[in-house]
Amino acid sequence: MTDISWQSGDAYESYVGRWSRRVAKIFVTWLDVPANSRWLDAGCGTGALSAQIPAPALLIGIDKSPAFLSALPRAGVPAAPPPNRVLACAGDAAALPLTDAGFDAVVSGLALNFVPRPESAVAELCRVAAPGATIAAYVWDYANGMAMMRHFWSAAAELDPDLGERDESRSFEFCRDDVLADWWSAAGLHDVTTRRIEIPTVFRDFYEYWTPFLGGQGPAPGYVTARSPAQRDALRESLRSRLPTQPDGSIPLTAAAWAVKGRKAP
Repeated sequence: MTDISWQSGDAYESYVGRWSRRVAKIFVTWLDVPANSRWLDAGCGTGALSAQIPAPALLIGIDKSPAFLSALPRAGVPAAPPPNRVLACAGDAAALPLTDAGFDAVVSGLALNFVPRPESAVAELCRVAAPGATIAAYVWDYANGMAMMRHFWSAAAELDPDLGERDESRSFEFCRDDVLADWWSAAGLHDVTTRRIEIPTVFRDFYEYWTPFLGGQGPAPGYVTARSPAQRDALRESLRSRLPTQPDGSIPLTAAAWAVKGRKAP
């Protein structure tokens, strides 16, 4: 699943970007990094995490997708350096185009599971971190925390006996707190801590839930667009019947992410 291409910022935002923004706010508060620090957001996407960072002395966002980088100003991340030095550049989180020890906080939101050999990418995050810096990340809890995806893949599995590894709970089974903690400790980081961040994800109706799955980006939307019209219709109706719909038509679900942080030795 690491070769999945994300090309449209708008499609990503309507699918999971808007929910990531809520997780990011809690995540940044949890990190408790002082103001006027130098930040790197590796795999910054459309800026869900970058937009929550208060008063950085320097903030660099790196992502492989030019379309995502172009969405950063719309996400609330200023494009011009003053008054805070905010820069964006294309690059790979596993091979950062940056010199050693330049940042007080190195973070990554919902990106590690899309990097080949993510445990090795942690070493790259540590390389660019200054002594005493905070290195942190969060990923969706695909196995138990993403209700919008769990309902989707459960419905798909009933209709498709060849579903296999398409389900993110199987392909991204390493997105767990114990695995993240092991990666951070193996990288030599100190004071390694994890936490689960859960947020409400309320859809006003079935249309708002279903439409983002038609965007074609990401494992589940990609699966939908690869189905025949009849298969899509069957999947849509199976989902409609199983979702917890309220009398007003709204669908109250929750989303959860696993977060990890650690500190580089002074």
